[in-house]
Amino acid sequence: MSCTILYLLLLLLLSCAYMSEVQQEENKVQTESPEQRGAVLITAIYTELTELKSTVSSLKNKLEVTEEQLEQLRRNDYKVAFAATLGNIGDLGPFNTDITLVYNKVFVNEGGAYNPTTGIFTAPVKGVYFFSVSARHRSTRLLDLCLFKNGEPMVNVIDHVLGDRYESTANSFSLTLEKGDHVYVRLRKNSWVFNNVNDLTSFVGHLLFFL
Repeated sequence: MSCTILYLLLLLLLSCAYMSEVQQEENKVQTESPEQRGAVLITAIYTELTELKSTVSSLKNKLEVTEEQLEQLRRNDYKVAFAATLGNIGDLGPFNTDITLVYNKVFVNEGGAYNPTTGIFTAPVKGVYFFSVSARHRSTRLLDLCLFKNGEPMVNVIDHVLGDRYESTANSFSLTLEKGDHVYVRLRKNSWVFNNVNDLTSFVGHLLFFL
């Protein structure tokens, strides 16, 4: 019980001391002239603005560093480029149905987005991508390739029957892809394609920029 009373008395004394200090500050303000009060106010505002400016500058620097780090991470995570050919296979086709070409001789596959087992490129991130398809064949038969996106034909590489000679043709295209979109090349039915050690029949692609 005595401890409780001492505690209350101590609290009362501290409250009285605080009220006394507050009263002294109020008396001091009241005795100051309007000019003095204005000067004090201007000084306080200037101090606050200086501190605020310093804080904003510090936050801006931190934000710039963070954005740079994020961009660096994006560049490192999404380096996307591939180039592959059919290898030394000679003539391929003709078939009585369309087939997906598997370019299994890989020169570069940065990011691992191209699958040399299936011949399918899978977009790892939303963006604009560039693709190029080149082909070689003997012109005794039709050459007919088509670049597909998710089962939809996009652009063709065609060389018609022109005699018994070897000819090359190519086409290139840019596509907007969502993450997970598939791009691949199909050999159309009743046509054929050729490749040898010179690697003239190729499938190439890379990311141009993010979206």
